[in-house]
Amino acid sequence: MAAVMRAWQVAANGEPGDVMSLVETEVPTPGPNQLLVRVRASALNFPDVLLVRGQYQVRPPLPFTPGVELCGEVVAAGAEVTGFAEGDRVIGTTALPSGALAEYALVEAADAFPAPAALDDVQASAMHIAYQTGWFSLHRRARLQAGETLLIHAGAGGVGSAAIQLGKAAGATVIAVVGGAAKAEVAAKLGADLVIDRREQDFIKAVKAATGGRGADVIFDPVGGDAYTGSAKCVAFEGRILVVGFAGGTVPTPGLNHALVKNYSIVGVHWGLYRQLDPALVVQAHETLCGLAADGVVQPLIGGVLSLDEAVDGLTRLGAGETVGRLVVRP
Repeated sequence: MAAVMRAWQVAANGEPGDVMSLVETEVPTPGPNQLLVRVRASALNFPDVLLVRGQYQVRPPLPFTPGVELCGEVVAAGAEVTGFAEGDRVIGTTALPSGALAEYALVEAADAFPAPAALDDVQASAMHIAYQTGWFSLHRRARLQAGETLLIHAGAGGVGSAAIQLGKAAGATVIAVVGGAAKAEVAAKLGADLVIDRREQDFIKAVKAATGGRGADVIFDPVGGDAYTGSAKCVAFEGRILVVGFAGGTVPTPGLNHALVKNYSIVGVHWGLYRQLDPALVVQAHETLCGLAADGVVQPLIGGVLSLDEAVDGLTRLGAGETVGRLVVRP
């Protein structure tokens, strides 16, 4: 194993193109409960952009290496780690400030899981966060039932595309909202029963028309802003609006009197809390998702594979909302 590695570092917060530098630095040493992993692939996530900007709820000390998710190979383990061996192929979240936009990264042993055999390194790197978020959102928080109507915003994005696959597997009628004809084509190929291009149609009217005026039973919203505002106008009686994130940049401030009058629920989804407070559920979800991957249901949508040198460009495109599916960096 090399003593030094290439890694992207953030020395000050700002836009990725302004504050990230590709440097040579020492390969990190795993702590007592950590794994040192050779990065095979790292899927870019919107939280990576927020981390670089200093807008995420967690702020690692500067300088840090971004990249919260990876598929990699275990090369060393801390003294107290059990259950892992050198050469094991794993997926999981990284232990910042040692992120995955590097040749090696640290992972807490509790946050590492066997990589699904049915997926290659690129696909596997994009499974963990998106599909865990989708699974907990739809099954744990919304209790989605077969036959219900599921509305998904940003259906051609990384998390939205996962939600389409999981929603169809659960027996729901899936409506996907996207921005643009190319993304509409992607969402349709993923299996959405109805695709609405918000640039061409009023999604509120389209959802009501498709449901006979009833509205959607479950709404998966990783966007916020106008997407949430419109969702509240087309949610069904006893429906559930899942607040998954705010990729649109605006945090909604809903009127709770409206939720009372229409009798719907506003449901927060913070997957990271399950990692902290009930990690056994995360393990169960991982096993279920690996089974779905083996059955061909879980197939992460990859929008492009980048070299390590191209990582900043990928984060810039992700932050601007110009990506389809997941961009994956291979060191």
